[in-house]
Amino acid sequence: MQVISAARAEWIFPFTGLQPAQFRRLVRLVAERGGDAIADGRPGRQWALDLPDRVLLVAAYWRTNLTMRQIGPLFGVSHSAAHRVIDTVGPLLALAPVRRRPVDQIAIVDGTLIPTRDHRLAAPSKNYRYSTNLQVAIDASTRMVIAVGDPQPGNRNDTIVYRTSGIDQKLDGRPVMADGGYRGNPDVIIPYRKPSDGSPLSEWKEDLNAQHRTIRAQVEHALARMKCWKILRDYRRAARTLTHTASGIAHLHNIALAG
Repeated sequence: MQVISAARAEWIFPFTGLQPAQFRRLVRLVAERGGDAIADGRPGRQWALDLPDRVLLVAAYWRTNLTMRQIGPLFGVSHSAAHRVIDTVGPLLALAPVRRRPVDQIAIVDGTLIPTRDHRLAAPSKNYRYSTNLQVAIDASTRMVIAVGDPQPGNRNDTIVYRTSGIDQKLDGRPVMADGGYRGNPDVIIPYRKPSDGSPLSEWKEDLNAQHRTIRAQVEHALARMKCWKILRDYRRAARTLTHTASGIAHLHNIALAG
């Protein structure tokens, strides 16, 4: 028996963070990306759920971080069927790359640690857990996520991960702001550091640093909103799937933020 269904509008917001109209637009986008083309599932078998319910299952899984044996019965399917739905529909929710942008559009980048059970990629980090370092960039004017890097071991600092995750290439050609942890990346605007002799910064540099902190705080707020999808607080799936998951959550975050 199916408990949760996209046919009942009252289930959509609690399990996706989206309004029903936003969710319907998301389903249409997934269909345009080929969601209907894979509706037959494995050869000889039909999906037990229609496309809206499959999209809802993926979003609900990301939102609640329930196990497969918990999320499956809520939608009236087996845990293996739930796993297949997440594997096939999840990548179709990914954030689309930004094709056109103003030359002076400012991006803000920051990294966050995602506790990850897959130790093939995760590493012991400063949060005392095996984690991966996920780089996220937002647009300073709209606060929407515009790029997500490939997760890297959590024991690497942001300076290195910024270059190895591929996010530097996605942000190429635009000004990028970041905190002092990105020292060593000449293409990133960071705050002024105190002189090595211990003397204080000049007043105008202190003022610029204060403005920098105010603007850069937006990316920290975006990361906090993304972690409302609880799967980013304890990632139990294979680490190779984290890129699609983080990109999909960034997409849902943008839809919810746009209203």
